[in-house]
Amino acid sequence: MKLTKGRWIIVTLSLLVLLACSLPFGGTAVNTQGTQEAESLKETGIALGIQSTMLSYQVETSQAQSMLLTLEASQPTATQQPTNTPEPTATALPTATPAVEAAVASEPTAAPEVDLKKQIQQANILVFEDIRGYPDLEPRVQRAIQTMDFSGGKIVQVGDAVGNFMVELNSPTQWDLIIVAAEARSGVRGEFWDVILERVNQGSALIAEVWYLDDTAAGRISSLLGKCGIKYQRDWVRDEGADPLDYSMYWLDSGHELFSIYNSVGPLYTVTPYWIYDVGDLIRLGSGGDATLLAGLYSYEKSSYGTLATCLDGQMIFQTFSSHDYRYDQVVPLWQNYIMYTLTNHFQKAEE
Repeated sequence: MKLTKGRWIIVTLSLLVLLACSLPFGGTAVNTQGTQEAESLKETGIALGIQSTMLSYQVETSQAQSMLLTLEASQPTATQQPTNTPEPTATALPTATPAVEAAVASEPTAAPEVDLKKQIQQANILVFEDIRGYPDLEPRVQRAIQTMDFSGGKIVQVGDAVGNFMVELNSPTQWDLIIVAAEARSGVRGEFWDVILERVNQGSALIAEVWYLDDTAAGRISSLLGKCGIKYQRDWVRDEGADPLDYSMYWLDSGHELFSIYNSVGPLYTVTPYWIYDVGDLIRLGSGGDATLLAGLYSYEKSSYGTLATCLDGQMIFQTFSSHDYRYDQVVPLWQNYIMYTLTNHFQKAEE
């Protein structure tokens, strides 16, 4: 064990005491009694001085040892962590709360809801209506659009001008809806259907009134019919003097949204014949597409003898009867339903 300075002093003094006690302070026989007493007193004084000095050193040593033990106890060891060190306050680490708040603040906000009504109101619509070339007939598609409060979009009605119609089909305008009201059988044939099909593939909705499929079903319109899922069944004719009630039409699904989305429209029972002989075409469901027949000659026939069909998730409508063979107050509201129905499905599909 290593001796400290205090311990060395204690050991040295102890040796001195032992040496002092072992000296022949008693003298020899030749000494006198006075001399012996003097020597005895002298020895006693020395011993007392030494003892006093030792006591003083013991007190100092005890105090030094006490201080040393206090210092040693205050020093940290390898297995003991200091417990009296105060925690710093100026440099305290941040808690987890600010990080959470920052994370919450950085989260993206939800996209605003799309205003479908506003989108429809601002739709871009291209209309071909060849009956505009017949002064004695009121253009019913035009009347339907005029009372639907469209604003902010681009409405182009080319009438029966097939050249202008082709120009607009090939223009940069993103048409939300294309309407082909070819009641007079003029113009829209062949390559027109190629361009219209391309537009449909790009997302445009389509309403087509074509009652001359007996002449064109095997032509270029066939790709569009196949995409929809319908086929030409047979020609529909009316001889002069025929009973108008034989040309009444039934809704095959009276609860379908098409008949109530904008106006409530009942079946076309009241016939006001204008066209004689070729009055339209009858269609049936094909093997492809998602077509649904909505009107026809017989209420129990759901897949054939049809005159009205919808397809492409409600973005396309085919009408194979003539608008002017039925009452104005039914047909104009029906056309408004066509427009509202296809545009609604068009914009909803665009958001998916």
